[in-house]
Amino acid sequence: MRIFHVTAEHFVELPDIPQVLPAQGFLWLGSARREFEVATSDVQAALLRWTGGALVDLHVSDLLNNQLPSHYDYTSWYDVMVFRRLAAGAGSESLFVDEAHGTLASAKKALDAIDTSPVGFAVFDRVLVTVHPTDCAVRDYFAQRLASLAAERDARGNARLPASPADLMLRMVNHMVDSYLDLRRLLTRQLGYLQHELLDPKSDFGDWQVLLDSRNALNLLEDTCEDQRAAVQEWIDALDEWPDEPEPEKRRERELLRVRSRDVQEHVERVLSHVRRLQQSAETAVQMHFSALGHRTNDIMRTLTVLTAIFLPLNLITGFFGMNFDSLPLIHSSIGFWLAFWLMVAVGAGLVAFFWRKRYLGR
Repeated sequence: MRIFHVTAEHFVELPDIPQVLPAQGFLWLGSARREFEVATSDVQAALLRWTGGALVDLHVSDLLNNQLPSHYDYTSWYDVMVFRRLAAGAGSESLFVDEAHGTLASAKKALDAIDTSPVGFAVFDRVLVTVHPTDCAVRDYFAQRLASLAAERDARGNARLPASPADLMLRMVNHMVDSYLDLRRLLTRQLGYLQHELLDPKSDFGDWQVLLDSRNALNLLEDTCEDQRAAVQEWIDALDEWPDEPEPEKRRERELLRVRSRDVQEHVERVLSHVRRLQQSAETAVQMHFSALGHRTNDIMRTLTVLTAIFLPLNLITGFFGMNFDSLPLIHSSIGFWLAFWLMVAVGAGLVAFFWRKRYLGR
């Protein structure tokens, strides 16, 4: 577990949980899920000392639940946000294959490598508790990011550090949403390869289980994004119900929270829109595949029908001269064979020319 003290000018990591809250700023307690489970009693005791109220047991269970969807809940002394991140899992970069060497199995592995682990936030007035997956880099990224912001100053000398626990939570949620950009590149490339295999006329596509798994993965992504959008919308609704602040500085902070919340919601909407475009693209590729397959089947049947139509008159001519009668025309003539032969050639050539002009033959 890592404990940080955040003020308007400084960002300091503390060696241990302090006994009392600092006079200024707020505390950020970030831990992995297993570490939080082990240190739950210490965290609860510290929260009781600092804020006068600890986490509800149900919310503790939510923060420790690895399968919980994105959602928002609140009490009179803190808010809880569980947000499932969308990121490429470990080893996903090895699945970036080009179209010349890609395989259907790699496309399936790319979709299976999507990590949607939940990150939990407990937002108090002056304390932020975050619970991360074991391999989550969000906590360490923001620890490094805030330390660099504290070392830098803008043109007016401000450090641009978060002003409240809610501000820091929104920054972390926004970062998790924006991390979908790398995942979008991975999904677009692998689904593009699936589309190429579906529409390639020389490809004998038959691994429909891979395509089904890909569509199921996209449906899971859509459900995850919808849960994210609902959680952020509930947070925005709760933020609008907070009591008005009499101080101008507090009102500006509140308005900043609204702006950041709307920005997060807009980013979630963009991610959801892209996932739905991928779904539509996959559905369109399947429909185009069957349309192309039906078109090729029609071309084959048309060619076979034309060939049958050409040879039917020739079979009639050969059948006529093959009858077992002695008084057939040309049967005893020395040029009868050649006359019948050239007649069949003329009939066949004429039918080929006729069908060619009708565009029943050729491309």
